[in-house]
Amino acid sequence: MSEQPSPNGPPSEESRAAVLRSVFSWRMLVVLLMGFSSGLPLLLIGGTLKAWLREDGVDLSTIGFFSLAGLPYTVKFIWAPLMDRFVPPFLGRRRGWLALAQLALMAGFAGMAMTQPSASLQTLAVIAVCVGFFSATQDIAVDAYRREVLKDIELGFGSSLAINGYRFAIYVSGALALILAGWLSWKATYLIMAAMMLVGLVTTLLAPEPETGAPPPRTLREAVVGPFAEFLSRKGAVTILAFILLYKIGDSMASEMMNPFYIDLGFTLEQIGAVAKTLGLIGTFGGAALGGLLMLRIGISRSLWVFGFLQAISTACFALLATLGNSIPLLALVIGFETFSGGMGTAAYAGYMASVTNRRFTATQYALLTSLMGVPRVIFGSATGVLAEQLGWQGFFVFCTVIALPGMLLLFRIAPWGRKRETDAPVQTV
Repeated sequence: MSEQPSPNGPPSEESRAAVLRSVFSWRMLVVLLMGFSSGLPLLLIGGTLKAWLREDGVDLSTIGFFSLAGLPYTVKFIWAPLMDRFVPPFLGRRRGWLALAQLALMAGFAGMAMTQPSASLQTLAVIAVCVGFFSATQDIAVDAYRREVLKDIELGFGSSLAINGYRFAIYVSGALALILAGWLSWKATYLIMAAMMLVGLVTTLLAPEPETGAPPPRTLREAVVGPFAEFLSRKGAVTILAFILLYKIGDSMASEMMNPFYIDLGFTLEQIGAVAKTLGLIGTFGGAALGGLLMLRIGISRSLWVFGFLQAISTACFALLATLGNSIPLLALVIGFETFSGGMGTAAYAGYMASVTNRRFTATQYALLTSLMGVPRVIFGSATGVLAEQLGWQGFFVFCTVIALPGMLLLFRIAPWGRKRETDAPVQTV
């Protein structure tokens, strides 16, 4: 236990050295680069692809159907058991699947580059769906690798690095890809994005296979049934699932209506882009990084308390902005605080989900939990417009603050502040 910082009192020299060893370990570099590889495909079959389609004259109703290319992200738990059960004949269970998915993604982006939307729309649609499938497959393997290669105490900081790598990739495949398309062509842009997948592939080839100490499931039935049976057999399993559903529900609901809110307050599109989007990106990067470092010191349990409280307060600040009205300095302060605290909360949230997976079924359980975390956004997000109309902007953001409280109250059960070992999962998972 010498590598773990003391949860109480000033850190010892030994604990400071342990923190530094964790921060500058090869594991963290691998996690960061894999996060980049995981985030790169998202907009290339999403917003960036839709910009290409519209520029090529495709009608809006058809463009809308291309959103289905992202469907594999929400149902990835269906084939995750296969990735727990079967081991490719090269590189090992995690790296083998990673390499296959990354090679397929490179081929997919190259295939998209060779199409012309107006002339081969169906072909492009099929390739986009395939890219979505292999991207979700890569996500399964990346999440499982991160859980298995990191020590428990490193999960928080490692998750923050993965999030920042992911968000940087979204910038590359979003803003940078659009700039490249304007300078060069869409074909050249997608070929460049295919080449950027080498970041993930080279990382996969050079990184070691994690040693879990747990054998893979012996049968396909065990791989499918085992993860669910094991998880539901734990004491407090239902509470954990409820927490995952509710912890970020207020933050997620508020984010659904941010752009309409800014416009209603009279901010111009230029102001929204310059302040909200740019500062928001910086705040999220900074929050995830600082949150990860703090988790190395105080553990995931206490971080969930602190970051969750800051998340709720930051949501309430938008009610204050709604009251005071159009003010660029106030907008900058509120957005900076909200994205910073949201980045911290997301890092703790991701670290917690990783900590409650069983290493024998990492791919399936983590895929299920990450799919589950998106349910509130899909279900309750559709009602946010109605709530904003009925309650007004002040009432809406107060509601989003209050609805975060049940998730915070569940922390008394799943992550009590006084837990002796702060980085422990709420149940024994290995």
